[in-house]
Amino acid sequence: MTSKEFFHKFNSTYIWGNILAIVILLLLLAIGVRFGLDYYTHHGESIVVPNIIHKQYDEAVDIMDKVGLTIEVTDTGYVKELPPDCILEQSPAGGKRIKSTHVIYVTINAASAPSLVVPDIIDNNSLREATAQLLSMGFKVGEPEYIPGEKDWIYGILVNGKHVQAGDRVPSDAVIILQVGDGTREITDTAGLNEPEYEDIEVEEKMPKYDEVEEYVEVPVDENGNEIKDERGKSGSGGSGSSSQSGLPADPSSTKPTD
Repeated sequence: MTSKEFFHKFNSTYIWGNILAIVILLLLLAIGVRFGLDYYTHHGESIVVPNIIHKQYDEAVDIMDKVGLTIEVTDTGYVKELPPDCILEQSPAGGKRIKSTHVIYVTINAASAPSLVVPDIIDNNSLREATAQLLSMGFKVGEPEYIPGEKDWIYGILVNGKHVQAGDRVPSDAVIILQVGDGTREITDTAGLNEPEYEDIEVEEKMPKYDEVEEYVEVPVDENGNEIKDERGKSGSGGSGSSSQSGLPADPSSTKPTD
């Protein structure tokens, strides 16, 4: 291809028409993106948020609908002086400018006080530890009631004059009264503790039994060790039957040796 033919094709209307169409398409695309984003994001639009604090929920919904905003409940609280379903908090706050697509988050007042679980502090914590734990959980702690016991040791919990135990649920607005030792008894003091009772057991003493009782009879003998016999030919023990039967030695004077 010669240079003359190349420039002839380059200067053709077909090529320049395509280039012009591409440029126009790019311009339209840029303009569409620019204004489309503004329309989608509501650029330049803003709405002043109405103040709906302490208004009823239904009334607050109507107010937000009139200005083009939506409302959503995210939490509940409790204020005894305010009626149920009353708006306690809102975010964003009233008076701020926001877009119409923004959602207003509110906290409403509950019909009754929420309940809290009593922690395990009885006979397990001192007065300072128990008070700090209860306050951090949202309880209201009143003046302690002192009873005999170890100083500043927790012995019980009272709510409206009644004893409660760990795990019980009580209203969050109820006042907790702690029963605390006044120091009149130390931890080593055993006064009042139950002493173990021992039962007296009677032991029977038994005497030993003997199967046989041996009887000893003393026989008189002379100086040579021979048995002395009486005139009848019997041993000297026979003449003194009573002494032999009783096991006592015979009287030597009762027998006389023969010459």
